Amino acid sequence: MLRALILLALSCLLTPAFADERAQTQQKLDATRQDIAELQKMLGKLQDEKSGVQKDLRATETDIGTLEKQVEALQQELKKTEGELERLDNEKKKLQSARIEQQRLIAIQARSAYQNGREEYLKLLLNQQNPEKFARTLTYYDYLSQARLEQLRSFNETLTKLAGVEQDIARQQAALLAQQGNLDSRRHELETVRQERQQVLARLNTDLKARDQKLQSRQQDQAELGRVLKTIEETLARQAREAEEARKRALLAEQESQRQRDAQARAQAGSDAAPKKSKTTLGPMVSSSGETFGGAFSAARGKLPWPVNGRLLARFGETRGDDARAKWDGVMISASVGSQVRAVHGGRVVFADWLRGAGLLVILDHGNGYLSLYGHNQSLLKRAGDIVKAGDAISTVGDSGGQDNAGLYFAIRQQGRPSDPAQWCRAQG
Repeated sequence: MLRALILLALSCLLTPAFADERAQTQQKLDATRQDIAELQKMLGKLQDEKSGVQKDLRATETDIGTLEKQVEALQQELKKTEGELERLDNEKKKLQSARIEQQRLIAIQARSAYQNGREEYLKLLLNQQNPEKFARTLTYYDYLSQARLEQLRSFNETLTKLAGVEQDIARQQAALLAQQGNLDSRRHELETVRQERQQVLARLNTDLKARDQKLQSRQQDQAELGRVLKTIEETLARQAREAEEARKRALLAEQESQRQRDAQARAQAGSDAAPKKSKTTLGPMVSSSGETFGGAFSAARGKLPWPVNGRLLARFGETRGDDARAKWDGVMISASVGSQVRAVHGGRVVFADWLRGAGLLVILDHGNGYLSLYGHNQSLLKRAGDIVKAGDAISTVGDSGGQDNAGLYFAIRQQGRPSDPAQWCRAQG
């Protein structure tokens, strides 16, 4: 009895000290949370700015696609123009060859006509001996004259066509030069747009990285303070339990002492009636661990199912991003949007909300310091306080929290420390 009273007294003395320490830690935690809230607000503004720039980039990239399409069409036109020029050049060569041949024939006919003049007709008129021969000869000379005129007409047509072809070639060459200039201008514009996009993205990525690093630092401070606060709260809870147990033991001891005194008094008074010892029946313990949820989590190493079907995109301990100091404290599993995420073990939902960096997040408490985390969900199917069994659907796969592709972040905590999920879940092919 004396020992119980001493423990009760010590607990009463120590509780205020821990309460003060808890209050101070809570103040620090609140200040840190305020700093984080301000940083998140700044990051939110930066994200809004990035969203606006991304809209502009979307329009720019659409314009780039249009330009590339136009460039492709222009290149096709250039090929057609070059083919037309080649055809016209071949036609020009043929016409030039025909003109040379026609000039040669006309020259022969001209020389022959000049040499003969009209003497042949005079000789025919004077020579009346053979009228039939005269008629045939006269017809021959008429045909010859017509052939000469036809050659002259064909030569003139050839000259006209040649002039038209040369004009067509000149127009096609001018159009080709104009198209080439337009193509060079569009290519220059395309290169300028690409450079502007790269500069904007580089600036945004630099700003986001700097702000995110600062936020990560403050979040680490918050996590450390949270662990301290948790330790203090656990200590207070343990002291409260010990104090309550000491109080019950003292009460039972006092009741036993009173019973003995009453018994002695009744014995002295000759009374043989004795009060019966009362019994207090307590209900079964309710816990989120142990057999209530299908066995202890600690005994499930290497036996748990994976929360979704998919391939591992990132493994535990691998470098996360470009920063070699950042390591994955869980895994990323590639899965289709909307796929159901199932609890790997029975437990209680202790968190079901949006968290920066993890998106829509579910945290299950499996008891004895074991937690499992499921992040970047599209929707949450459970709420904080819900009891789930192994295999129950708790969320659906998404890309919340700033992910580029759909997938599930899955992690396991053992006494507050990250543990490799691959060591807990069954091997996959």
